[in-house]
Amino acid sequence: MQRRTIPMILGLPLVLAACATAVPENYTTPKAGFAAVSEQTAAAIGKRTAFAQTQAENDALRREVLAMVQGKTISADTAVQVALLNNKGLQAAYAEIGLSAATAWQEATPVNPVVSIGILGIGAAELGAYRAIEGMIASNLLAAQTRAQRMALADVNFRAAQARAVNDTLMLANQTRVAWVKAVAAFETVSYLQRAKVTSDAGAELAQRLGETGALNKAGQAREFAFNAELAGQLAQARLNATRAKEELSRLMGLWGDDLAYFVPDALPSLPRAMNAVSAIEAKALNNRVDLRIAKLDLEAQAAAFGLTDRTRLVTDLELIAGLEAEREAEGGDIETEVTPQLELEFAIPIFDTGKARMRKAELSYLQAANVLAQKAVTVRSEARAAEAGYRATYRIAQHYRDVVVPLRATVEEEGLLSYNGMITSTFELISAARDKLGAELQAANAKRDFYLAQADLTAAIYGGGAGASGSAETAALAAGGDVKH
Repeated sequence: MQRRTIPMILGLPLVLAACATAVPENYTTPKAGFAAVSEQTAAAIGKRTAFAQTQAENDALRREVLAMVQGKTISADTAVQVALLNNKGLQAAYAEIGLSAATAWQEATPVNPVVSIGILGIGAAELGAYRAIEGMIASNLLAAQTRAQRMALADVNFRAAQARAVNDTLMLANQTRVAWVKAVAAFETVSYLQRAKVTSDAGAELAQRLGETGALNKAGQAREFAFNAELAGQLAQARLNATRAKEELSRLMGLWGDDLAYFVPDALPSLPRAMNAVSAIEAKALNNRVDLRIAKLDLEAQAAAFGLTDRTRLVTDLELIAGLEAEREAEGGDIETEVTPQLELEFAIPIFDTGKARMRKAELSYLQAANVLAQKAVTVRSEARAAEAGYRATYRIAQHYRDVVVPLRATVEEEGLLSYNGMITSTFELISAARDKLGAELQAANAKRDFYLAQADLTAAIYGGGAGASGSAETAALAAGGDVKH
């Protein structure tokens, strides 16, 4: 009977471990969870993503990126695609998916039994150097009992990590598109100011010649010289702003060294003939916003954690310990060994800590997550409405400058030129009209820039990754001076 009892007792923890189900395959693949991230990103913005884990994959991505940018004038879509493939910060965010998958994998794996072996009575010469040997196998019953709850919590965290990776991807795409718009607009400003500077130089030169002949007093000359000097400062500042804007774009795309041999257009695309149809903006945002999905998963995680806390409220540690003791005795010159099976159940008695504090903490954590989700829904609705209002308003403003202000200034310049040819208008009046027209064109360009920024904000308001999210870094500081190449 003893021979049957001993194997049964020793094998009990192993039988408990063998009852565990297999680990789900979606936790164990090399790029666990990334396929879902790639699909969701493509559905939102139509761009491809990649998670490089080997040197060969990194080299392939680098060759692809160089083919898209080196020596070329890139569009906003190209800039976004390069950033999604080449930004190392995004690659680090994708690694978080693998970390959460590994955590879920670990939670799905049964806890290893603990084996302990002890030798008693070392040095007993009459017994052959020792008196007894103890062998024990300990298995955590509580871990086996709560395995389903721990797996559910780990799975929620795994899905939340996927959602955060999608949000990080959308955030980088939005930041890159905004940086491209700002860089192109900055160079467009430079071109307008350069044209204004040419006109201003002509006015300053004319003022100097008229001053030499006495036809223009010193006050008139000073006004022209002051305007020309101020415009030179504005042009230098605009060149610096353009350099910084392009550097910001390069940083987001992960470019450096020889990779920087790319260009951006000299001007933003023309204003569209009409706005895109926007309807049910709040409903679209509630259905598609990734950060709202993350808040829902956080609430689900708190619910799973609450269930796990409830299961372990009273019993926080429960272990089954099985083993045997082989004790030797010397009788009549012979050594006899007696094997005794052992079975222990170890647990903590909830005398002082009854689990009420942990349950209260779990309840408040769930309540906190519920309120965060409710507030996030309100915020999402508000951001969607604001983005739609900004999109419509900036389009109408840009359209007003394009269709009304600039044509009027052009008419003033044309009529001034006719009057000048008829010896009615002075040269300075003609130069002033040209300056006013350039100023109106610059305002129109700025209004167009604001529209394209509002368009990016509208996409972010629907899918996520807007300017309010964290993760952006400061722009690198650059020295001013010299001509700007873009």
